[in-house]
Amino acid sequence: MFIKQIVIEGVEGDVEVRRTERGAVVIANDVEVEVARDDSREERYAVAYNAAKVVCGTTKRGEPNATNSMIHDVLSEIERVAGC
Repeated sequence: MFIKQIVIEGVEGDVEVRRTERGAVVIANDVEVEVARDDSREERYAVAYNAAKVVCGTTKRGEPNATNSMIHDVLSEIERVAGC
């Protein structure tokens, strides 16, 4: 069983994660980023970090208004759809 798509409702818009042949595509605020299954964890974390900005909002310094645990929750959903 595979999860084909997840939509996470956020403060500044929705984040959509769709399965592709290579992994997943993350769409947030009309920006699409491809996440391949063979990307390093750091590369996938960077995508989750930016997606967390949309989901949780940002601080005055432009960082996600989220804890590290919340960013890892977003990362887990991306990896779940991508099949990592």
